[in-house]
Amino acid sequence: MIAPVLSVRNLVTEFDTRAGTVTAVDGVSLDVGPGEVLGIVGESGSGKTITGFSILGLIDKPGRIAGGEVLLNGQDLRTLPEAAMQKLRGDRIAMIFQDPMMTLNPVLRIDTQMVETIRAHRDVSPARARDMAAEALGLVGIPSPVERLRTYPHEMSGGMRQRVVIAIALMLEPDLIIADEPTTALDVTIQSQILSEMQRLLAARKTALIWITHDLTVVAGLAHRVAVMYAGRIVETGPVDDLLDRPAHPYTQGLISSIPSSVPRGERLVPIKGMTPSLISLPRGCAFAPRCPRASETCHNARPEAEDISEARSLRCFHPLEMAQ
Repeated sequence: MIAPVLSVRNLVTEFDTRAGTVTAVDGVSLDVGPGEVLGIVGESGSGKTITGFSILGLIDKPGRIAGGEVLLNGQDLRTLPEAAMQKLRGDRIAMIFQDPMMTLNPVLRIDTQMVETIRAHRDVSPARARDMAAEALGLVGIPSPVERLRTYPHEMSGGMRQRVVIAIALMLEPDLIIADEPTTALDVTIQSQILSEMQRLLAARKTALIWITHDLTVVAGLAHRVAVMYAGRIVETGPVDDLLDRPAHPYTQGLISSIPSSVPRGERLVPIKGMTPSLISLPRGCAFAPRCPRASETCHNARPEAEDISEARSLRCFHPLEMAQ
């Protein structure tokens, strides 16, 4: 078997608040292989983004990573000093944020930002770094890349800025990219173009990608596998087509049923009842039990553990749906 690029085991991330300790990531385990795209989906507040930040070691006080392992090519990132992590970020592991202006400095030209990034991790001349930057812009579909290097972020459209951010993430050919809903604010046409270009580049370079989103339609066309998160825990994982066609967890089924394209024209959507629970006062048992139509007394009093239901599928549920054969 091919060794995973990233292997996360029992990751726990906590935040101290006035009301008590919040466990935002609760025992998350996942693997991502070379060239593989793992989609992490769930409602807002499910812990998706904090999982990505925790993998990168970007959790500051009042937060902390309280347990678990984060192995990048077998090396535990949690044991590295901050100086070593800074060298890894942007080089072997990169992140694409939802808002490109979280990455781009509005008062610096694009060439300045890209050249500085390259020279921070590669021993190359300014001229060579500039050539590498222009090549990266061309790879993500930016026309006239040499001219675009001389522009400022505010002179670009939102879609163009996001392409620049993706180019920065890809240009040093990292082993892993974590993307936090980077195309959510873009129109459908631009979103489709960016997703297609990313798929091509990732496959060619064997770069692993974690795509964090609430949009199952994006995951369906992009990811190889899906991890569904709820209240800080992964409740179901599996190959994208199998999981979306045959969901086993009631929460996964609820997410699918709330997509407009899954309902016949003219019929009402079927939303998930209730609200996501507060992480400060989670239910005693399964966190989804108060909203679940299949919940029993066991669900309200005990927390289900992850179990393999097939060679490629895992699940946390006492009363799973019967998957069609």
